[in-house]
Amino acid sequence: MKIASFNVNSLRARLPLVLRWLAEHQPDVLCVQETKVQDVDFPTDAFDESEYKYIFKGQKSYNGVAVFSKSEITNVEFGFDDEPKDSARMIKTEINGIAIVNTYVPQGYSPESEKFEYKLNWFKRLSNYFDKYFKPVEPILWVGDFNVAPEPIDVYAPEGLSGHVCFHPEVHKALKAVCQWGFVDVFRMHCSEPGQYTFWDYRERGSVKRNRGWRLDHIMATKLLAEKSTACYIDREPRLAERPSDHTPIVAEFDW
Repeated sequence: MKIASFNVNSLRARLPLVLRWLAEHQPDVLCVQETKVQDVDFPTDAFDESEYKYIFKGQKSYNGVAVFSKSEITNVEFGFDDEPKDSARMIKTEINGIAIVNTYVPQGYSPESEKFEYKLNWFKRLSNYFDKYFKPVEPILWVGDFNVAPEPIDVYAPEGLSGHVCFHPEVHKALKAVCQWGFVDVFRMHCSEPGQYTFWDYRERGSVKRNRGWRLDHIMATKLLAEKSTACYIDREPRLAERPSDHTPIVAEFDW
């Protein structure tokens, strides 16, 4: 089973790229973040012509998540049950007996801002969510854009970027707390090399060519699934395409 995650930074702007990537790579499941489209404007016609079933939750201009699957999508829930405004940041589904939680974690803006506190609290709420509804012994995938580079190896300049909202001691602590519930970083099971990134900033000229990137997108699995992972890799090619997202897909394969 092949699972992919991709922050598309506007699904409608990236629609040809996404459709081409699905056709070429044929993942069983693609989890998408930052669709930036309200539900009434979601490009359903384009995906109705594909072999993929889909679900989505969005809002105008910001956030938005979606899941595309070759198999039936069941047990769908959006966001946290205590705050409806978060619904465009999280989808929970079940596909082929695996619970998949697709998240777009808040970026945080600046460490001194209320948005940063909101980001830290979002991780706490996510940890409580896993505690309430799941058990670590179950087959669960937590995927998406976490807006966190977990380790120094996951950013191009760890000393210079220390304290950034996506590379900050507090967000490292928050991410670790969720992972300690029972998740394994599948990518790092298969790759220990530096320079492996999923995001390169548009605003920095030549960031891709110079590989000044961040690993912000992740596929986490409970131990049961992690032990069945056969590969995990980053597909850099879409970031080099015409009109790319600032992110690129991360893909994991499981003997499931």
